[in-house]
Amino acid sequence: MSFMQGTGADLNAAVTKALHQHWQWLLIEGIVLIVLGAAAIVIPPIAGLAVTIWLGAIFLIGGVVGLVATLRARGMPGYGWALLSAILALVAGAVLLWNPVQGLITLTYVMIAYFIIDGIAMIMFAIEHRRELTGRWEWLLINGLIDLVLAAIILSGLPGSAAWALGLLLGIDLVFGGASLIAVAMAAKNA
Repeated sequence: MSFMQGTGADLNAAVTKALHQHWQWLLIEGIVLIVLGAAAIVIPPIAGLAVTIWLGAIFLIGGVVGLVATLRARGMPGYGWALLSAILALVAGAVLLWNPVQGLITLTYVMIAYFIIDGIAMIMFAIEHRRELTGRWEWLLINGLIDLVLAAIILSGLPGSAAWALGLLLGIDLVFGGASLIAVAMAAKNA
């Protein structure tokens, strides 16, 4: 039976079976994420610098590959934009790797901007759709308010908060992600 001929129940059964067969890997991944998250929470400056260096390497490699690919395809439409994009990625990667501490501060500002924009968007969404989301819109409102409070805390503590904010939030995210994988693994084991 091909994938397209199966029903929703068949697909659900196949996913349940696959999860049951591989639940140990989900458990291992969850444990590793919790350990890494706990380490990031305990020493957030190192986690923040690690993220900055990782992003720098990704941008640098992407920029080099993009530049080579673009230069080999000079006649393609959008050549100038592709060249500009590759150069920007190359420069961003070099800057992050050249001075990771300054890159960490820059990434912290980007994170603050994200929290502000996302917070305002969540609040507006919650208010605009409170009739359709009766009993649930308050959670969106709270989410937006928490984003704004986080932005204010990090912004008020700059430049010192740059040392801990990115690493701490990464650590918290890893711990929750790991916990959710462990929960899925335990449910899959018993399925």
